[in-house]
Amino acid sequence: MHKSLAWLLAASVLAGCSSGQQQFADLEDFMSEVQSRPHRPPEPLPEFQPYEPFAYSAAGQRSPFEPPVEQRRRPEGMPDVQPDPNRVKQFLEQFSLNDLRMVGTIERESEVYALIRDGRGGVHRVTAGDFLGPNHGEIQAIAESDIELEEIVPDGVGGWLLRSRTIRLAQDG
Repeated sequence: MHKSLAWLLAASVLAGCSSGQQQFADLEDFMSEVQSRPHRPPEPLPEFQPYEPFAYSAAGQRSPFEPPVEQRRRPEGMPDVQPDPNRVKQFLEQFSLNDLRMVGTIERESEVYALIRDGRGGVHRVTAGDFLGPNHGEIQAIAESDIELEEIVPDGVGGWLLRSRTIRLAQDG
């Protein structure tokens, strides 16, 4: 029984080999045709332009990462201001003005308050004299549609400038 199984296996292997040769006959014909063609020499390499080095001419000038040598002067009539380092920071000073939204106003005993939504979704009541944002922004006036404030910002050469900002009533509620 084992011998007949071995003969059967050998016969099937040989049959597979002979059918494999017929299977690749077209490939062998193609290969012999390609090899019989005349050989062409490879195309020459393209000619490259010689490298021209760049001469950096600004090496002797001021670096763009250093402040200018000339000192800027404070505009005429601009008060000499600086933030109070001893003032206790208020809660809304930790948020950027871009994160704060005016969502409404309320009036109580003839004093107007603005309602401000912070970057975390909380709503806070503020009035004139309160501070907003990281640049010491003090609220100057509150209207139904906006809040006017003045920030104390660095002028870039070691001093401080006043900058007016407005926070408008958010249209999305």
